[in-house]
Amino acid sequence: MDRGTVVSRLCATGGMDPIPAAGLERSRHFSPGPSRPMTLILASTSPIRQALLANAGIAFTTEPPGVDEAVQKGEGASDTALRLAEAKALAVSRLRPGAWVIGSDSTLNVDGRRFDKPADRAAAADHLRFFAGRTMVLTSAVALARDGRVDWSHADQARLDVRDYDENFIEAYLDAEWPEVGYCVGVFRMEGRGVHLFDRVEGSHFTILGLPLVPLLGALRERGLVAP
Repeated sequence: MDRGTVVSRLCATGGMDPIPAAGLERSRHFSPGPSRPMTLILASTSPIRQALLANAGIAFTTEPPGVDEAVQKGEGASDTALRLAEAKALAVSRLRPGAWVIGSDSTLNVDGRRFDKPADRAAAADHLRFFAGRTMVLTSAVALARDGRVDWSHADQARLDVRDYDENFIEAYLDAEWPEVGYCVGVFRMEGRGVHLFDRVEGSHFTILGLPLVPLLGALRERGLVAP
């Protein structure tokens, strides 16, 4: 795949975020305090995010974050994804003192319109009709928190050109993929039949799956949470 665009802590003015020419990242470091056991928690119930970490050999537990995922007025895509990733990590870290907590979130924009997960199959079909022949901009963010403070966060974008399919394809696709794709913001699973939606994909495979894994692994190594 082509190189994706990395964005971290962009100042959004609403609508689509500007995409910088070079990758940007900002980490925030705090004193860890007294030495404690290195517990790692994924604040997510997403099977795909869990599988990505497990397949990378990372030992972790999971807890649901219970965070309101409503979009704030005037908020850009990268700011939304970063805010929600941080909020999820913070919510669990406040309940689990000493643990390192991973939060992650994804947002999807198509022609300046923000899309959430479809409410039902009819909504999924409507989304797919709108997507046809357009470009998805998918932003995935990840954050690390400990003791109620965010220590690091990162966002990455991918662009997916959707091919111009017809109504028969939409119905056959949903017959095969519903209800699983109902849990996906873009109504697709790249590891399944969702790959048939696209003509071209630019960006990290992990970003498309909802977790910028390579930057996260680097952050975990820096903090001694995985082997160097």
